[in-house]
Amino acid sequence: MTDAPASRPPLDLARLVAPAGWRVEVEEATPSTNAALAARARDGEEPGLVLVTEHQTAGRGRLDRTWETPPRSSLTFSVLLRPDVPPESWSWLPLLTGYAVQAALADRLPDIALKWPNDVLVDGGDLGTGRKVAGILVERIETAGGPIAVVGVGINVDQTLDELPIALATSVALETGEPVERTGLLGQVLGSLHGLQGLLDDTESLRAAYADVCVTLGRTVDVHLPAGDVRRGEALDIDASGALVVGTDDGTLTVAAGDVVHVRPA
Repeated sequence: MTDAPASRPPLDLARLVAPAGWRVEVEEATPSTNAALAARARDGEEPGLVLVTEHQTAGRGRLDRTWETPPRSSLTFSVLLRPDVPPESWSWLPLLTGYAVQAALADRLPDIALKWPNDVLVDGGDLGTGRKVAGILVERIETAGGPIAVVGVGINVDQTLDELPIALATSVALETGEPVERTGLLGQVLGSLHGLQGLLDDTESLRAAYADVCVTLGRTVDVHLPAGDVRRGEALDIDASGALVVGTDDGTLTVAAGDVVHVRPA
C-alpha cells in the first residue's frame, strides 16, 4: 500500500461527532466496506454500525464498476440500516442517501447537485455535464433477522487531478481550493444521513426535495437498460417509487434500473 502523505492525516475517532446510537469503526485498509459490512450483517450485526476505511482497494460501484482510493484521500464508508418503513419505500433509500450527501456538502460546494439516481455532481450547468464528487451503492441483504440495507458512500475529498479515476470526476479540495478536514466532514455526512431518514416516512416530501436538486430532470438523456438497449428521451419526472420517467419518441419509459447518461446539447 502506498504511504499517505503527511498532509493527509488519519481520521480521528476521538473528535468525530457521530449520530446518537451509531457505532463507528475505522480500518486502515479494506477491499470493500460494503462487502465487509454485508458479511457482518449475515453474521448478526445490528443496524447502526458504520464501517470506514482509510484505503479502499477493491470498491464496487453501480453496475459492478470497480475503483480504488489513494490512502486517506477520501471518505469511504458503509452504514448498516434497517428502515422501519413499508417494503415499497425501500426503493427510495439510494435516492435519500444521495440527497443526504448533497445536503451535507452544499455549504462547501454551492453548485452541488444530483444525477439520477444518486451520483453527486458539481453541476456543469447548461453544458449538460457535471464533475462527479461522490458515488453511492445501496444493497439489500437478507439475514436471519430480516432484510437489512448496506449503504455505501464514497466521497472524493483530497484527490489531485492525477489521482481521480475518470476525467469527469473531481474532489472537494479541487473545487474549493482549500484543504479539507475529513473527520469533521465525516461527522457532517453521517449527521445528514441520520437526520434525514425520517423522509422515508413521507416519500412525497422526499420526492419534492430530491427533484429540486436533481439536474437530470429536464435534460435529454440516454438510458442504458440492463438488457443492453439504449433509449434516448427527456427526463420528465421522478415517480412515486423513485424511478425516473423519460419521454421518448415511442412513449413514456419508466426507468427503475439502468445507467443514465446526460446528453450534451449539440
